[in-house]
Parts: sequence; C-alpha cells; structure tokens
Amino acid sequence: MKALLVNGSPNTVRGMHVTVLDIFEEGLKEAGADVTRIDVYKQRIQPCSSCFSCWTHTPGECSQEDDMRTILPLVAQSDILTLATPVYVDGMTGPMKTFLDRLTPLLKGRVELRDGHMRHLVREDVKRGKIVLLSACGFAELDNFDPLVAHVKAASRNLGREYAGEILFPSGWFLRRSEAMEDVKGMVRSAGVELVETGRIPGELSTKMRGLVSRDEVIDVLNAHYGKFE
Repeated sequence: MKALLVNGSPNTVRGMHVTVLDIFEEGLKEAGADVTRIDVYKQRIQPCSSCFSCWTHTPGECSQEDDMRTILPLVAQSDILTLATPVYVDGMTGPMKTFLDRLTPLLKGRVELRDGHMRHLVREDVKRGKIVLLSACGFAELDNFDPLVAHVKAASRNLGREYAGEILFPSGWFLRRSEAMEDVKGMVRSAGVELVETGRIPGELSTKMRGLVSRDEVIDVLNAHYGKFE
C-alpha cells in the first residue's frame, strides 16, 4: 500500500504539526505502508494558470515546468493521500491550496453524474484511493476546523477518492507542551496503523484530543504571552 504525506506547513522540522505528522508516519510504516513525504513549502509549485491545456492540448499533463511534474505521479498512484496543514484563517495554507489546484491534470475535462452531482471524470491511470486530513489549530474549539474539513471532503469527492477521516488538534501549540503529549503520540501512531488495516481514521479521535487541555488555561497563557507586546 502506497501512502503519500503532503505537509502544507511552513514548519518542516519543529512544532506540533510536524511532531504529530512524524508519529502518524511511524504508524503507517508500522502497518506496512510504503510512505513518501512531501513538504510543499520546499517545492517549486506555481499557481494554476487556468489554461486548461491538461484537458485539451496535452491531456493529463500540465503545461508548467515545475516540481508538480514529479509529484503528480505520486498522487496518482497513492492508495492513501494525507493532507496535513495547520489552520490559517479558517482554512488550509496557501501553498497547500496551490498544490490542490494543480491536481487538475488527474481529471478529464468531460463530466459525469456521480451521486447526483456533476464531477469531472478521473483518468484511467489514477487510483481512486483515500484522503485523510491532519490539522492543528491554536484555538480550543473543534468547530474552528469546520471550513477546512468541508473543503477537504469536497476535494475528495471531486477527485473521486473516499474521505477516510481526520485527525484534528485543537490548542495544538499548547498540547505539545502539556503532559498529555505522550497520550497524543500513542493515539496518533495507532490511528496510522488502523488507517492501513481498516481504511478509516477512528471517528472519536479528534474529540479525545479536545478534552486533553483546558480552554481557560489556553486563554490565560495566550493572553499572558502576547499581552507583553501590546
């Protein structure tokens, strides 16, 4: 089983987001997955130019000469595609969105009705695998992830892939410094194993993460820290 981890954070060696992504990768490998990881901030990925060449003049091939030339085949052959991004202004980071836009060559210009909705056809050489979301947010409430989850679910449908669940970390920066971090690591590693073995992320996982730290404590620490700079 091939798993592709796409890190959409500017942080590639430190922070809560990278820490849990490392642990998740360990779980996938433990279960036998062949894992490839990409940091989009380190790649040369230009915005989609909306030229539609990948649907007309060079079907399945983007007209732009950048790192997506090597990344697109990895996406096409992945059984599990993990989109890992912190929450930036209620959504994914800019480079992650650019990466998603550039997946257009995996589809055809022609459309069909899938589940009563217009969708572009998926090319024959592209796997209809799964998509997973991994995300951390500074705020404590889980509903801060709602716009991002809705976006990734919609992208899954448009790419012809199954949305296999999410791992969400509210109060992420604070959680990393708490005594609960060892419990977090165990749950994330187990989630990676379970994803490979069952094809799903445990549905209650994010709710468990929310209960590990106190929102009032997060508010107090944030205000004490940033209040010094006002």
